[in-house]
Amino acid sequence: MYPRLLIDFQKLRTNAETIVKLAKENGVTSSFLVTKVLAGYVPAVEMLAKCGFTHLADSRIQNLKKFAHLPLPKVMLRLPMISEAAQVVRYSDISLNSELLTIAALNDQALRQNKVHQIILMFDLGDLREGLFYKDAYLETVDIISKMAGIKLLGIGTNLTCYGGIIPTPDNLQILLELKNNLQKKLSISLELVSGGNSSTIPLLQNHNLPKGINNLRIGEAIMLGRETAFGKPIPGTFNDAFVLEAELIETKTKPSYPIGTMGMNSFGEIPNIEDLGLMRRGILAIGKQDVAIENLFPIDENVKILGGSSDHLLVNIEKSPALLGNRLRFLVNYPGLLQLMTSEYVKKKIKK
Repeated sequence: MYPRLLIDFQKLRTNAETIVKLAKENGVTSSFLVTKVLAGYVPAVEMLAKCGFTHLADSRIQNLKKFAHLPLPKVMLRLPMISEAAQVVRYSDISLNSELLTIAALNDQALRQNKVHQIILMFDLGDLREGLFYKDAYLETVDIISKMAGIKLLGIGTNLTCYGGIIPTPDNLQILLELKNNLQKKLSISLELVSGGNSSTIPLLQNHNLPKGINNLRIGEAIMLGRETAFGKPIPGTFNDAFVLEAELIETKTKPSYPIGTMGMNSFGEIPNIEDLGLMRRGILAIGKQDVAIENLFPIDENVKILGGSSDHLLVNIEKSPALLGNRLRFLVNYPGLLQLMTSEYVKKKIKK
């Protein structure tokens, strides 16, 4: 059945083990396996959970529920909603937090469930996504948290690159270590974990520039696609094709390359920008924008060029390709594309072991 996403478990396992080894060599004793791009696909998570990670992390409670049978501690990555506090405490061991009211709600639910819920308090070092801004007052907030009976402050962390594109450096990660030292000194508390970011921190590992004391990373894209996310470069010893999209040709015809008639908006409300290349052998594949944004697909065959598409059709130039009706064309995907394809129920997932 097509379209399908072929998942190569051997390549994925190699990627995971390579990243875990690199992290350990740089003093990272705690590695979170970030599974959100897998959209709750249990077989892949079960395999990756055996690759040396210390925790399993996702941004959706629905996914953490599916992984309840796995032995790794569960981490809620996205800041919890107050309305889901009960489920966060029930289905995750640790959550990332930045709002005192939310932490109070988690504390209340932990006491009701006779649990102690662990949190990582996030600090914003300039990327401007989640976290207490590092220049603001924070001691009083942390002091209040430290006195909550149902909450254990496991450590502090930061998120970089995801919104503002600010890459991790020894300088900005040193700020995180200074925050830890100040908290421990001023409040006489112990912080076990300092989480220094995500796959964009990989270059610091490769160059052995990760500041000593950063002992946790949250890794997703580097595992799935074999690339770091600060500069988008491949990681030696990993694969970029652990996930390959296969889609079937449902039409192959020679037609003009430029539409005929008065041009208005297409089905997505856009004014098309199409180049006139004369007569062209064109193909239509049975996949479209409902499943994946077209700009996130990259043909493996260099003779195939993407022209555009609609909600359930992908148009390609196959003038130089021998592809025939019923043949399947193959595509690499980037991280947003993988997220979309894994989320689409119309794309079959096929494991290659």
